[in-house]
Amino acid sequence: MASGDPAFTLVVDAPKDVRELLEKHLELRRYRFQSDLQRRELTRLLGATDANVRDLIGTLGYFSPTVTVQVRETPDTGAAPLEVTVQVDPGEAATITHSQVRFTGINADDPGGAAQRASIESQWPLQPGQRFTQAEWSQAKSQGLRTLQARRYPLARIDTSLADIDADTHGADVSVAYAPGPAYTFGPLRIEGAQRYDPVGTARIARLPEGQEYSQTALVDAQLRLASSGYYDSVFLTLADVPAQGESAEADGQAQQRQNAQVTSPVVAQVREALLQKWVFGVGMSTDTGPRLSVDHIHNRLPWLGWRAVTRARLDRKNPLLSTQWTALPDDTLWRWFAGAKAERAPSGDFDVNSLQLRAGRTKSEDRIDRNYYLQYDIARTQGVGGPPSSSSVTANYGWTGRYFDSQLSPSSGFGFAWEVGAGTTLTPERTPFGRASGRWLSLIPIGEADPETKRRSRLALRASGGAVLARKGADLPVTQLFITGGDNTVRGYGYQSIGARTDSGQVIGGRYMAVGSIEWQRPVVIQGNTQDWEHAVFLDAGTVGDSPNAMYMRVGVGTGLRWRSPVGPVQADIAWGAQEKQLRLHLRLGFNF
Repeated sequence: MASGDPAFTLVVDAPKDVRELLEKHLELRRYRFQSDLQRRELTRLLGATDANVRDLIGTLGYFSPTVTVQVRETPDTGAAPLEVTVQVDPGEAATITHSQVRFTGINADDPGGAAQRASIESQWPLQPGQRFTQAEWSQAKSQGLRTLQARRYPLARIDTSLADIDADTHGADVSVAYAPGPAYTFGPLRIEGAQRYDPVGTARIARLPEGQEYSQTALVDAQLRLASSGYYDSVFLTLADVPAQGESAEADGQAQQRQNAQVTSPVVAQVREALLQKWVFGVGMSTDTGPRLSVDHIHNRLPWLGWRAVTRARLDRKNPLLSTQWTALPDDTLWRWFAGAKAERAPSGDFDVNSLQLRAGRTKSEDRIDRNYYLQYDIARTQGVGGPPSSSSVTANYGWTGRYFDSQLSPSSGFGFAWEVGAGTTLTPERTPFGRASGRWLSLIPIGEADPETKRRSRLALRASGGAVLARKGADLPVTQLFITGGDNTVRGYGYQSIGARTDSGQVIGGRYMAVGSIEWQRPVVIQGNTQDWEHAVFLDAGTVGDSPNAMYMRVGVGTGLRWRSPVGPVQADIAWGAQEKQLRLHLRLGFNF
């Protein structure tokens, strides 16, 4: 196409929806700036404009338009020598007179797929009396097919579809027939491309529901678990026993010729393995602990043990840390052994605490529930005058976490609940038995109407946590076994780890009892009727820690903030007022964690 002075100007005279479509896609507009356009070629283009307009606006449901094309010379306008006007009266839009959804072929009446068929029929958007458009017709067909392919029928297809338009009556008779095809069940998972790592053990990490009906969601979840395990740089899961491209499902064996045909297919994971060892360097910042630098070393197969080890060194002003976590591959019950060690200095009220923690036990992760039991050794020494003496302990612990959110990365509804219990004894300065229990809860409750396009809506976030340590009065417990709160993730408006019990000299330290609660209203930001990726929040936090239920004084924080739904998770920025401290604080946080 040539460029330069326009050969003609183009004017479209039509209703808004028709005009916008034609101004964008009309064939004539491609030749406006072809300055050497001959009159003969322009005449040919004008002759084809009527058919071009009818084809385009037919997608909007107009099938009986009146199209007029006029050309006049405009030598005095200074814009172009010719003006072409396309005037369109679209006529009456076609409306749907009859709409039908059918199922045909293998598994058309499969009892196992009754819910899917009922869902497609009940949610079919094209109803009699509704205006017909090509876009909505295509979208309706595709949505029904996706519903079938998402579960049980990965080879579902559209067998026939017809939109019969009567231009005289402006009626549209639409019908679609879906062919579900064979019903698939997950077989065993095979890993292809394994060289360094045990393919049997790593396959268990995927937790593919072998023996259950095919689910696109389950397949994607299994793929994500393998990809995030650290053993692989890339993972791609597919069903092994599917017809080659171009073949029909009916041609794939005699078993699939029967009504309610069932196929159990192995799943193949094509992987590219990660390096045996790697270093990861990171920088970050938190309003709780300030700027930080971290260095991680990952060894995916320790000599002799074969376990995966992640060793971390973190440097920051308030909370330096050195830790290592060793984890075995899951066994055939999906339980896995782990061992870890952590040395850190952390603030605890008015003191800094140097601590060492050793832990070993077993853990199991399922779709929504994590369980673990372990032995733990703690030793803690408080820096500063007037703090508790150094002490150590050993405990046996059990923990349970359930996550029932609609998304693990950036949830908008659902709830999570976790609890942990432990019992043991102090070792120094004397032996004293004690028990410890803690729990936490988070509930996200949608409220109001959802935005029709983004499906986003306001919600309430309700959070509660608490804990208790039971031991004789005067027992010297490691500070790391006690409770302290305050900061970005707990009671906003207060400093990190600043709400605790009081020593005899009035200094803040960890306590035996804790209770924390929060209520937060989150709502999408709407600008000129458009829902943004930002949310506004107002909240009320409250928390207390003490050495006895009678010595607990509530601390309250109120504030407001913004949330951004970033690709890596929610970003949170809050300004909170601590009612008792009478101080305004900024709190920043990245990601969702429960």
